[in-house]
Order: sequence, then C-alpha cells, then structure tokens
Amino acid sequence: MEVQGKIKLVGETQTFGSNGFRKREVVVITEEQYPQTIMVEFVQDKTDLLNNFNVGQNVKISINLRGREWVNPQGETKYFNSIQGWRIENLQEGAPAAGMPPVPPADQFEPASDFSDDDHDDLPF
Repeated sequence: MEVQGKIKLVGETQTFGSNGFRKREVVVITEEQYPQTIMVEFVQDKTDLLNNFNVGQNVKISINLRGREWVNPQGETKYFNSIQGWRIENLQEGAPAAGMPPVPPADQFEPASDFSDDDHDDLPF
C-alpha cells in the first residue's frame, strides 16, 4: 500500500529500551478533496531513509499496516494500529523517474528528410 502527500513534519530518531529499538515519524498531508494528516513511522534501519527529506516535499511512501493486541494490568484487552513505512520516494515536479534519463520533447528532433523506401536494412539480424 502507498500514501502520497506533502511532508508536514519529519521527527527526530527516538531510541527505546536496552536493545536500542529505533523509531522515527514523518507526517504527510494527502492532497485530495478531504486532505488527511497521516503519521507514518519508520523503525530500526529504515529511520535513515528520512535523512534526505524535508518539510514541503511531495512524497510517496510504501507502507504496511500493523496491528497488535495488549492486555493491561487490569485485564482489559486493548488494540493498537500503526502505519509503518519501508520506502519513501520524492515526487517533486519535474524530477525524472529513478534511474531513467529525462526524455526530450518530440519537437526537439528534426524529421528525417532523406528517408527512402529503397534503403535496405543493413543490420545483421
């Protein structure tokens, strides 16, 4: 699943417990008829993915939904949900797709004027 929107906040990396569990949160606002403010958490080594992102950038975040059950000391069962990110991509206007060179507009090429149907294909295959 994916969430797209503009970054509103990039949190600091937090460390918890003696085992060094790390978590970092990012908040995005979706751009739709009824915009939603969505908090996505990145955990452990994925926290570093947020290092190159700033407030105001348009991004696409690949997410997983996580849910868990917890029984409090009084014996009551509680349920929690979280949205966990595992990839984030910049959707900045005009940025080329990752790994793809920009394609020049078609009007930058001159039409072939010396083309003839009599020309034979000299390719060896």
